[in-house]
Amino acid sequence: MIAVEQDNGASREEHRPVMSARVIEGLAVRPGGIYVDATYGRGGHARAILSSLSSGRLIVADRDPTAVAHAAGALGSDPRCTVWRARLSELPSRLEDAGLAGRIDGLLADLGVSSPQLDDPERGFGFRRDGPLDMRMDQSAGESAADLLQRLPARELAGVLRRYGEERSARRIAEAVVAAREAGEPVRTTGELAALVEGVLGRPEPGKHPATRTFQALRIAVNDELGELDAFLDRVVGLLAPGGRLAVISFHSLEDRRVKRAIRNASRVGDLPPSVPVAPDRLRPRLKQLGRGERPTEREVAENPRARSAVFRLAERLP
Repeated sequence: MIAVEQDNGASREEHRPVMSARVIEGLAVRPGGIYVDATYGRGGHARAILSSLSSGRLIVADRDPTAVAHAAGALGSDPRCTVWRARLSELPSRLEDAGLAGRIDGLLADLGVSSPQLDDPERGFGFRRDGPLDMRMDQSAGESAADLLQRLPARELAGVLRRYGEERSARRIAEAVVAAREAGEPVRTTGELAALVEGVLGRPEPGKHPATRTFQALRIAVNDELGELDAFLDRVVGLLAPGGRLAVISFHSLEDRRVKRAIRNASRVGDLPPSVPVAPDRLRPRLKQLGRGERPTEREVAENPRARSAVFRLAERLP
């Protein structure tokens, strides 16, 4: 999946799974293992995992009803595959209830949005084509980005843009949004928002639309993406079997810092006095970090420009 849309003039692209070969290698897929694709998207990684299974089992999940319907149609008839509609924060409980805690051999979370979501103007994630300013992963629940812009005062909106988009001009953009709203012209479409931000900022970065950070921030806020990720990371280690692998692909620093911190913390032993020869179970390291954050190859970025910001992290459950 991908995090944000770049203004590079690229045409509509088919969905391509990011770093697929590295994901399969990192998960060390065994023919009889149990695997979870926590963010199905359009199933590129799921199909790659299935191609390596024989008697094994794959659970695919997504919070987007459209993605779940696609998974059910594409993979639902495969006896090795189970399709769930679930948010990241819900997935640990679903897996525990299914009796799979401590039994999963590999778990993948590919964060961000998929190309089909971004390319569909009705979803409101991108600014290449005008559409309703929605941005909800699940359009049946919660408030849209347009509703958020209609509700928040300038100070709170600036905080959202600064916190989730790392937008340096957050205050100016927020004030422009509120001014438009108070003038009876609230921002309701992706094109209106992109034009408003460009009117405030101009075009300071060649090749990158000035609204990129604003769109990222609103999408994260609308879907509580960081809260979902934190809740998932808090419980994911207990789902893995000894030797099981956790693989995460993130697309911006806010996600990657959380993943990096979670793996690092689970890989450490708490400070103990010399008189304690063996660490209690609660202080034993639970994960082994495998390598550092990896980036796509130059060839993959050339073939799939939307992979350019991806970071792949991998860890293994210790006995």
